[in-house]
Amino acid sequence: MPDSGLLFWMLVIFLVVLAVLAKWGFPVITSMVEKRKDYIDESLRLAKSADEKMANLTKEQARIIGEARAEQNRILKEAAEARDNIIRQAREQARDEADKLLTEAKTLIEAEKESALSQIRSQVAMLSVNVAEKILRETLSSDKEQKALIDRMVDESLKIDKSQAGN
Repeated sequence: MPDSGLLFWMLVIFLVVLAVLAKWGFPVITSMVEKRKDYIDESLRLAKSADEKMANLTKEQARIIGEARAEQNRILKEAAEARDNIIRQAREQARDEADKLLTEAKTLIEAEKESALSQIRSQVAMLSVNVAEKILRETLSSDKEQKALIDRMVDESLKIDKSQAGN
């Protein structure tokens, strides 16, 4: 057990330190604790506000992405329509060009046909004239001579036709 004088002085020092702390220390400590509490409350309020802003930004981002996808779909649809129009126009143009070429080919074929028929008529006429000329030159005394002459003329005509067809 400590001495009563020591106990007295310890008690006096304790009361002085308690009085000094009560006068100047505790208010500072409580004000610091109060400031810290206010800072924490403000931080929580700011964090809650930041969360709300983040949720709003997320919603805004989702809306913008939705609009971008809708725009993308619209652009793709327009591109597909443009592609289909170009293909359709190209097909129509090709069909028109084919019809034009077909018409020109038919016209050319018809002209060639007419030309060939004209040449055949000309050759037949010349052949007929040659046969008639040869028949008139020769005297036909009997049926046998007439038949031989006609056979010879036909053979000559066939030879002429074959030689002209080869050229």
